[in-house]
Amino acid sequence: MALTGRTALLAALGSLPVGILAPSWTGMLAVNAPLSLAILCDYAMAAPVRTLRFTRSGDTSVRLGDGADVQLTVTNPSRRRLRAQLRDAWPPSSTQTPSRQDLTVPAGERRRITTALRPTRRGDNRAERVTVRSYGPLGLAARQGNHEVPWTVRVLPPFTSRKHLPSRLARLRELDGRTSVLTRGEGTEFDSLREYVPGDDTRSIDWRATARQTTVAVRTWRPERDRHILIVLDTGRTSAGRVGDVPRLDASMDAALLLTALASRAGDRVDLLAYDRRLRAQVQGRSASDVLPAVVDALAPLEPELVETDARGLAATALARAPRRSLIVLLTGLDAAPTEEGLLPVLPRLTQRHTVLVASVADPHIARMAANRGTLDGVYEAAAATQAQAQRLRTGEQLQRHGVTVVDATPDNLAPALADAYLALKAAGRL
Repeated sequence: MALTGRTALLAALGSLPVGILAPSWTGMLAVNAPLSLAILCDYAMAAPVRTLRFTRSGDTSVRLGDGADVQLTVTNPSRRRLRAQLRDAWPPSSTQTPSRQDLTVPAGERRRITTALRPTRRGDNRAERVTVRSYGPLGLAARQGNHEVPWTVRVLPPFTSRKHLPSRLARLRELDGRTSVLTRGEGTEFDSLREYVPGDDTRSIDWRATARQTTVAVRTWRPERDRHILIVLDTGRTSAGRVGDVPRLDASMDAALLLTALASRAGDRVDLLAYDRRLRAQVQGRSASDVLPAVVDALAPLEPELVETDARGLAATALARAPRRSLIVLLTGLDAAPTEEGLLPVLPRLTQRHTVLVASVADPHIARMAANRGTLDGVYEAAAATQAQAQRLRTGEQLQRHGVTVVDATPDNLAPALADAYLALKAAGRL
């Protein structure tokens, strides 16, 4: 039995003369028979908690930064009216409102309440339990119990870089020759013939077609389609570092989502895997319409692992997922030691069969430090930042000497820079 604040006050007032002789609530209630009887009757008339039935409905997924609503339906099968306070427990990162709700359910009826969630972290948010405190008509005593009512809301990556998708799709249409101004692309798939105009590359003239008509005909080309793109996310310890307000892994995820959306629209097949010392997530063999939702769902619960990435295992897994020539996009760090000791030794295995692109998140704070020379401390910071930038540049040059395309950009610029690098490779016929 749970005593309410009203009960405590009445008990204290009714037992004031003998409060010293009966310090416990049991003792005070024993010397005040009418109050004890009222409390027992109130407790007996409170609706039972154990027989309540609960069902959930509502949102099962939400993008980080958006809100979700989850409905909880409470059914009261007893013959007593339920007057209760209900607490629906969610993880703190769910940021639920309200945390507690008052509820009245007549006998044999049901009521629905709504909990608003605004999660602050990616991943699966699971409802813990529902706690109900059922009061009697007088509000002097209450029954309390817990019910397990499972429900999961998956918090998806925010995909903030989707704002760059329209401009990249416009460039893609230009490469495909579908704009009003037809330009000669540098792809390797023949598209169509058109009349020669001054300024066209004479190497594109189709002499056989020209011989069959009265005008000079030139070939137009388009980037190849149905190419395989394998996006590899390094989820090792370097991905856990925060750059600005976000972890490196989150910035890499955003870039991976933009590339997935763009490549699938371009007619290419996109697969994804996340790896550190073992496979953490994968998306394989999805159609163009299904691949982006599948990648978003696979990335949602992914978190960095505080272990050193096994570069040999990563390369072997990537090669197993890419049996024929592909573009392998590796989202990892450009720190000197992990790259030189881990990635560089296995690069020949990848570049021998595939086109490799390495994308990394750069820290904008390093650039600000390098420009700070107003004070003595600023000079030391600038020297350290310049050394870090030079080391990062040398690492990138080492990768480029192995035939790797390197994209090194700040979190806000990584996604569009990676999309631009993909379009440049496609326009050059390197896919």
